[in-house]
Amino acid sequence: MMKRLLRLLTELSSRKWVSQAAGSFANSQASRRLIPRFAKSYGINVEEAEKAMHEYATLNDFFTRKLKPGMRPLVQETDRLLSPVDALITGMGTIKEGVILNVKGQDYTLEELLHQSPHAQKYKNGYFFVLYLSPTDYHRIHAPVTGTTVESEHVPGKVYPVNDFGLRHMPRVLSRNERLITYIRHEQGEVSVVKVGALNVSSIRYTDDAVLPAYERGQDMAYFEFGSTIVLLTENGTFSPSADLELGSRVRMGESLGTLHTKSAKRPLN
Repeated sequence: MMKRLLRLLTELSSRKWVSQAAGSFANSQASRRLIPRFAKSYGINVEEAEKAMHEYATLNDFFTRKLKPGMRPLVQETDRLLSPVDALITGMGTIKEGVILNVKGQDYTLEELLHQSPHAQKYKNGYFFVLYLSPTDYHRIHAPVTGTTVESEHVPGKVYPVNDFGLRHMPRVLSRNERLITYIRHEQGEVSVVKVGALNVSSIRYTDDAVLPAYERGQDMAYFEFGSTIVLLTENGTFSPSADLELGSRVRMGESLGTLHTKSAKRPLN
């Protein structure tokens, strides 16, 4: 009964205007006084932030903060797929004939997730990561590879929560929520960075107000205004995951998720 009630309340609060209202407050001067309490409540390491807390004009300004140089060093090996974010791994594994299996008990088709894009064929037997960003995390999104932008797409949608409750009890949240999808071609293949909006995420924004024609590994791509999720996809036969990663692992931006390789030169697990 309680689960049904929570689901109903979530459905009612998933309208875009709710997130827009929350976003309006977070962008107001009145929200500034909440920054110290917000940082303390979520255990945010404010020493990593580019500026002191009192220098941020609004709560959202603080939430989308950049970090001091050197806070997220990139793994040295250039054939590694970088984590694009600080996050908790809530899903990972091989894609089975176009289906992402068992993300918190639910399956997702690539056709739904990628909005019927013809790119889906490239990933139907690839690899996926679901990376959840909590309010504690650094919320900027960085390029996981060096490469050229093939295509980008904005998919309008709902703003259901993408936390544990949302993923378990709301139907197909990752493919129903608003998404920004960026396809990047690199030396060994292609990756898709699917940025999924969520409850109280008023928007997902590209850092330069538009997708760039090319990215360097670790380059700032975009950011979430409040917490959300990245679904990272690798092209069929071009990736081997790190052996030390599992569901529930925490990763930081710039760390290795595994090794990229050409289809004809698959390497063993790291």
